[in-house]
Amino acid sequence: MPRPTGRVLTLLELLQSGGTRTVAELADRLGVEGRTVRRYVNQLIDLDVPVESVRGRYGGYRLAPGYRLPPLMLSDDEALAVLLGLIAGRRAGLRTTERTASETATAKIRRVLPKHLARRLDTLLESLAFTDQPGEFAAPDAAILLTLADAVRHRRPVSLRYTDGNGRHSERTLHAYGIVAHAGRWYVTGTDAGIDEDRTFRLDRLTDARTLPGSFEVPEGPSPAQRVLSGFATAKYRHEVTLRIHGTVEQIRAHLPAAVASLEEYEPTAATAPTPERWLRLELRAERLDWLPPALASIDRPFVIERPDELRDLVVALAERLTSGALRG
Repeated sequence: MPRPTGRVLTLLELLQSGGTRTVAELADRLGVEGRTVRRYVNQLIDLDVPVESVRGRYGGYRLAPGYRLPPLMLSDDEALAVLLGLIAGRRAGLRTTERTASETATAKIRRVLPKHLARRLDTLLESLAFTDQPGEFAAPDAAILLTLADAVRHRRPVSLRYTDGNGRHSERTLHAYGIVAHAGRWYVTGTDAGIDEDRTFRLDRLTDARTLPGSFEVPEGPSPAQRVLSGFATAKYRHEVTLRIHGTVEQIRAHLPAAVASLEEYEPTAATAPTPERWLRLELRAERLDWLPPALASIDRPFVIERPDELRDLVVALAERLTSGALRG
C-alpha cells in the first residue's frame, strides 16, 4: 500500500495536470475516502502549495492559476514523452528562436531524472534510429520500449507477445538489433530465433516484452533503419514490378522512396548494346498499380517496363488520355 506521503505527492501530481478535480475523482484515484483527500489537501496548503477550493456542483480542488511548482514531477511515461518530443522537434526543424533551446531543455530534464531512469532513457536514445523526419507516431508502451532498448544495447534475447494484422497472437524470441521510427510508427527489427530469419515488428502490436538469459552477436550488414526499409520494399503484395530507369538515384528517390522501391545498378547482358548512359533497375511490390504510371511520368526519365504486362497497359492508357487532352482545341 502507498504511504500517506506518497499519496500526497500523487495528489499534487494530479492537480499539476490542470483543471478542477472533484473530491470523488481524487478519492477514487488515490484509493481513499473523501475526508482523507481533504486532509491531504490541508497538508499541501501547510507546505505553501496554493490549492484552491472550488464551490458548486462541479466544484473540487485546483491549483492557483499562474503558480509555478518546484520541483518538476514526471512519471516514466511523461519523461519519455518529453524527451522524444524534443528530439522529434529538432529533426522536424521545429525550433524556437534560440536554436539551442531544445538541447538545453533536454539536458535540464535529464539532469533532474532519477539515475536509473536517466540510464534507461539514454539507452533508448542510443538505440533509436529515424528513417525520415518523424511524424505522429503510434504510441508504444513505455515499459516495452525501454525493455527493448535494454535488450538492443546489451544484446540480450527478448521474449515478445505479438498480435499481427489479422488478430493472430504469437510468442517470439527476438535478437533485436535496433528500434526504428518510420512513417508514424515504431518498429523493432532483428532475427526471429525460432525460424532464424530477419523480422520486423510494430511496437504498438506488442503486448509484452521481457529479456531472457544469454546473449547474441549482431551480424554484419545493413543498419536497423535500412533493414526496416528493405522489409517494406520487399514485402509480399499482389503485383511484383520490375523496370529500368535512366537517371540518378536522387531523381528516382524523390518520387519512389526506399520504403516503396529498391534500386540497384543495371548491368546489361552481352546481347544488350553497350551504352554510356546509367540505367538503374527498380523493383517494388504493390497491391494496386493505378498510382504507378503517374509516378513514373512525374520522374520524367526514360524507363523500360520488364514486368508486369498490366503495368504497360496502364502506362499506354495514361499516355493516350494525356495526348487526347493535349489535342483538344
